[in-house]
Amino acid sequence: MLRGLDIRDMLIIDRLELLFQPGLNVLTGETGAGKSILLDALGFVLGWRGRAELVRQGAEQGEVTAWFDLAADHPARAVLQEAGIVVEDELILRRINSRDGRKTAWVNDRRVSGDVLRALSDTLVELHGQHDDRGLLNPRGHRQMLDAFAMLDGDLDIVRTHWRLLSSAQRDLAAAETRIAAARAEEDYLRHAVAELDALAPEAGEEAALDTQRRLMQASEKIRADIGKAAEALGLNGAEGLVGDASRWLQGVATEAEGRLDAPLEAIETAMLALDEAQRGVADCLDALSFNISDLEDVEERLFAIRGLARKHSVLPDDLRGFADELRSRLAILDDGARDLAALQAKVSGAKADYDQAATSLRDKRSKAARALDAAMAQELAPLKMERAVFATALSVAEPGPDGIDAVAFTVATNPGAPAGPLNKIASGGELSRFLLALKVCLTQASDGLTMIFDEIDRGVGGATADAVGRRLAELAEGGQVLVVTHSPQVAALGGHHWRVEKQQTKDETRSTVVALDAAARVDEIARMLSGDTVTEAARAAARALIKA
Repeated sequence: MLRGLDIRDMLIIDRLELLFQPGLNVLTGETGAGKSILLDALGFVLGWRGRAELVRQGAEQGEVTAWFDLAADHPARAVLQEAGIVVEDELILRRINSRDGRKTAWVNDRRVSGDVLRALSDTLVELHGQHDDRGLLNPRGHRQMLDAFAMLDGDLDIVRTHWRLLSSAQRDLAAAETRIAAARAEEDYLRHAVAELDALAPEAGEEAALDTQRRLMQASEKIRADIGKAAEALGLNGAEGLVGDASRWLQGVATEAEGRLDAPLEAIETAMLALDEAQRGVADCLDALSFNISDLEDVEERLFAIRGLARKHSVLPDDLRGFADELRSRLAILDDGARDLAALQAKVSGAKADYDQAATSLRDKRSKAARALDAAMAQELAPLKMERAVFATALSVAEPGPDGIDAVAFTVATNPGAPAGPLNKIASGGELSRFLLALKVCLTQASDGLTMIFDEIDRGVGGATADAVGRRLAELAEGGQVLVVTHSPQVAALGGHHWRVEKQQTKDETRSTVVALDAAARVDEIARMLSGDTVTEAARAAARALIKA
């Protein structure tokens, strides 16, 4: 239950504290006095999305604090526990809006996010605004209302899970069919290209090696003669023979040279080893340059074949092998396609069967809930002086989707024997208000601990009908808490606690305040609502009669 609301520097409120009570709390006042600002402030501290600019002009920040009493079994306790907040019998929410737009919130002095506030607000307050009938008139929202009445969240989660699985399976099947169709369209090309690439079997780096070999072969005739001369110059008839002779001559006289030839002989030996290594290298080069003209032709033919395939497929020569693997994988899609499609089709069929079963189960529960809602609405409409009206929830087949296979529409017949039709075509403004009140009561009857707020829910009705609406609100407040913003004196007269919202204007600023009304002030306020600005004794007498009724 909402016990209090403290507002500081929000819109045209500088400081305001309200202490609410159990039962029916009524707020009245002239149009534009600031009643909606109170709801904006409450919505702000509860994390609702609303106006962007809330801070009072000239203030650095605005602040709203709301405190609630929590029963031992209040659902807000579970939200607090999940958020890691100490659970107490009193819940205090505080939220600050800085001039720069930053918003900061606390729950029992623990910093929290807007998501936590909104999760708590779902268990604390239910707001029924003066424009809620827009949702009532829109059939798109009727299914959601029916599901809320029947508390089908768990069943909806199951259907949505199976819809996601079915949609995923259908996407996988469609993608596979697209891939297979694309592969089939290019099957001849793929098989020919793979065969051609496999026949050539190019290797990475082979093109560069062949190019080097080809250039070497082309240059070999020109350089072979000089290399041969060099080989002869290094051989026995050249350097090798002369160095060998020098070594023998020096060795023959080394003993008589008293060691002076030891170093030269050692150097000659080293030179002989280097000369031998040079001879082997030159010989190897000559061997490499020895080839048949057909060898050059073979090298050129393979080199040109590799380069030709690379150009044909617009890839680098070194990437031909990887390209061939890619083409083989595309062929594998085609070759394995029948088996893969069969598996995917079986997956789709299984997912569809699961979805159909879940959606059918949901439809059965909706059908049962529709009958229960119609019966509940009949009970609610009677005390609202619409006992002859018929409210019916119609289910029809809809395209399968995440919320099932049902379309839901609320229809009414306001007079006996009249055909039923959509609310917006059959019901008048006052009738819409009463249908909405009845529906809201039905939808929240299982919500324990909720503070219900009705913002001008009684518009468009007056006299005995307004009195009936007020009495239903008073009954709804028994054992709980209801806040009503109203312009109807009949509704205000039935309140257990009454506040008047006033707007005070000076030359420089406008302020909104709220005054708790005692018995005499309450009579005057209801008299004002009956007669206008001039309150007469007759109006006061009528007000007293309404309050006593």
